[in-house]
Parts: sequence; structure tokens; C-alpha cells
Amino acid sequence: MRALILSAGRGERLRPLTDSCPKPLIALAGKPLLQWHIEKLRAAGITEIVINSAWLGSMIVDFAGDGAAFGVRISHSREGAGGLETAGGIIKALPLLTAGAEEFFLTVNGDTLIDGDYAQLLHAVPYLQQHSDLQACLFLTANPEHHRQGDFSLAAGSPSAIIKGGDYTFSGAAVYRKSAFAGLPEQRLPLRPLFDKWVQSGQLGGRVLAGKWFDVGTIQRLQQAEAYLSARL
Repeated sequence: MRALILSAGRGERLRPLTDSCPKPLIALAGKPLLQWHIEKLRAAGITEIVINSAWLGSMIVDFAGDGAAFGVRISHSREGAGGLETAGGIIKALPLLTAGAEEFFLTVNGDTLIDGDYAQLLHAVPYLQQHSDLQACLFLTANPEHHRQGDFSLAAGSPSAIIKGGDYTFSGAAVYRKSAFAGLPEQRLPLRPLFDKWVQSGQLGGRVLAGKWFDVGTIQRLQQAEAYLSARL
């Protein structure tokens, strides 16, 4: 299975750091966020990786290259300077993610930190194979202080079914079925409308992410993640 590291965001809330450095190359404990993801994916046995980019995308391409320096194979999906939002970025990268007969692919957000085993993400594949009506399996985490309202809940008695509610926050890590994006145009498109549609039709599954998760989207949260890693390393 191939993985997409979503790396196209502008990072407005991390300015001025992101005026000259794309979000995924911001360092945590001396290592760019992007490298944390690449190394954790490789440790989980995922060596085919796609990285999408927009803002300062050439810096991301130069850093990651073809992946040889990290022991993986990396392909790049370049977007325009404004980016295509998350679903649009996935659609553009889809040919790189589903080469041959591959039916599933996973995503992680380039501006997050997950202190957990990425092998857990692979467990969504047999679940989706068993439930052919589901378009995706999202990995959810406890609501952080900056997002107490949450995004979704899990159905009582059926811990893998996502329903409306706010008990959990979407981590950005997910496994998708290729057909979930079939026929959608390559244009700016957010993910949330697709999620809402799939929830309404009972086509979205979910699991709780194991491990500490940070959305490194502001200077304050970057500092919190840095303090966490400094205490761990």
C-alpha cells in the first residue's frame, strides 16, 4: 500500500516561520516534520510514498528527492501555488497512489506529529475489505484543547462506524478506497463535505488512533510538541 503525506498547506498560523519554510519542513527536535512521517512509514513497512506540495513546493521536492536518502521511494504531486485543498490534492495524486491494481491508500497530514506505531494504520485494510460499503476508515483521537468540539463520534455497539457528533477529532491519518474519489474533478475541494456525505449514507468507518497526537498548526502548539519530544528523547 502507498501513503500520501499531505504537505500542500500555506501554514498561515505558523507565520513568520512559514514565510520562508513550508510547514512540513518545520523542525521538531532537530528533524523536519516530513522526515518524522517518512521514517515512521518506513518502519511500518510502507516504502512507496507520495508527497503533494504547493506553497514553497520546490523546497519539499529538494528535501525529499526520490526518497533514496530515507530508504523509500518518493513521488511528488505538485499543485499550483494556492493548492487544491485536501480532497483536491488527493484526487490529483490518485494516479500515483493507486498504480496497478492497488485498491487502498493511506494519508497522514504533514503538519501533525504522531508518537505511535504507523503499522496500526494498515489494520484498516482488512476492515475495509470486510465492509465493502465503506469508502474510508478514519483514525480519530481525543479532542485537543484547541478543538474541544471535536469532529465525529463512534456508534455505540459498533466502534468502527462513524456518526455525527464530537467525541473525537480526525487525526488526518486515514485509509481510503480508490473508488471513493472516482469521477471527482481535479479542482479545489475540501474533504469535509465528502465525509458528511459518507456519514449520512453509513459509508464511513473509524478507529481510535493509538499514541500521542499533535496538530502542529500554530507557534504555541509547535512549542508544545517540541517540549513533549524533548522530554521523550
